[in-house]
Parts: sequence; structure tokens; C-alpha cells
Amino acid sequence: MTDIELARIPAGAVALHDARRKVRWSVELEAFGIGVYAVTQEQLAEILGIAARHPRRPATDVSWLRAVRFCNAASEWEGLDPAYTFDGEEITWHVDSDGYRLPTEAEWEYACRAGSTGPHYGLLADVAWTSADGVTAPQNVGGKLPNLHGLFDTLGNVWEWCWDLLDPARYDAYRVFRGGGYADDAWSVRASTRRGGAPRMHHEDVGLRVARGGFDTEKAAQGWSARADAERAAGNGPAPLGWTPRR
Repeated sequence: MTDIELARIPAGAVALHDARRKVRWSVELEAFGIGVYAVTQEQLAEILGIAARHPRRPATDVSWLRAVRFCNAASEWEGLDPAYTFDGEEITWHVDSDGYRLPTEAEWEYACRAGSTGPHYGLLADVAWTSADGVTAPQNVGGKLPNLHGLFDTLGNVWEWCWDLLDPARYDAYRVFRGGGYADDAWSVRASTRRGGAPRMHHEDVGLRVARGGFDTEKAAQGWSARADAERAAGNGPAPLGWTPRR
């Protein structure tokens, strides 16, 4: 498989904000690795045994379920312990595994920001493919300037799946995706914007960026915990503005 290039992100802290639920929280992170680029069509095609029409463009039309399966397949290809096990569509993350996986949303935002505190880590025209560019499809990875961690296209081009549930009290199994896409404007293409979709959902502007890093904990790591998910799923309250509840 075409090599997946990773950047090493140092330990640190990130402040997260969910504007729809009006919730703020802070996460302490251990060091981890994350893809310099989004996973490309070429990389996805090699794993799936299919042809890539545009090898250097980000892989899109990728559901969250396919994204986690890609992570496991990439791990097996390189002789790493897979990060996930499957029971139907119930996925368990083995937090101590050092195989490829999706970043937690805390990891994703921390890596995207690269020390910046504003909505963008640089001038948007220089760092992100957005609606302002007038493009009609995702562009080859690495075509804009990187952030200070050396990561390309964390803003714009395609949204990227994360591990975390969006809001389990209202949207069941919906998972978070981050970063904005080529057809989005500056309001959506921000480091803090949270969106999400069902695990089987796939769209032409949603892809993935892999992470690596195992942690000496059980059922919790890098801002995520199974217990917190269960507590949120049991919660009550009004649906976030702008979202249609699944139940």
C-alpha cells in the first residue's frame, strides 16, 4: 500500500466548543500521530482492490463504517494490531492498540489548530479549498499551505470522520466529521465546526484522515470515553437548533 505519512503531534491541551448544545470543555492529550494528508483515493483503492479515478484526491463517498474498516485493513497490511473489533455494526476501539484508527475529535481539533486560537490557522484562501475557489470536486491533497504541524487540508477540501459520537441523546449512532469541504463557505470551514452523520452515510465531500497511538487506559482516551457516551445517551433536553432528531 502507498505509505501513509504521519506527523507526530506533541502532548498538550485543547478547548472544545459545541455551539449547538452550548457546551465547552477542555481535554488533555497525550502525544499521537496523525496523517499529513487525508487518505487518498489511491490508498483506499489499494486496500479495496479497485481502480482510483483520481489517485491524489482525497477518498470520498466513504461511510464511517468503511473508514474504520479501512483503518483495520491498513493496520493488518503493516503488521500492526488492529484498533477495532466488530460485532455487526457495533464497533469497539481497543485504546491500547497502536494500529491505524480515526482520530478523536479532540485530537483532530488540536492537530488542526497547531497552536492557533482563531477559526482558521491561516488565511483561508491560502490553506483551504472552499466555495470561494469555485471548484466542483475535491482537489489533490497538498495543494494549499500546511499548518504549523505540517498537516495539509485539515480545513476545506473534504470533511473528515472522527471516532466520536455527535450527540447520542438525540442522534443515536451519528458520528462526528470535521473541517469543512470544497463547497462550503468560511462559516463552515472552521477549526471548531462540528457536523455528523449516520455510520452508513456517505457523501462526495466526506473522507478521512487516520491517526495512530495506543494508550495505557481502558475504554477511555484522548477526550473520549465509553462511560461518557453512555451518560450522554441517557440524557434529556431540547434538540440542538438546526438538527432533526432521529427519534
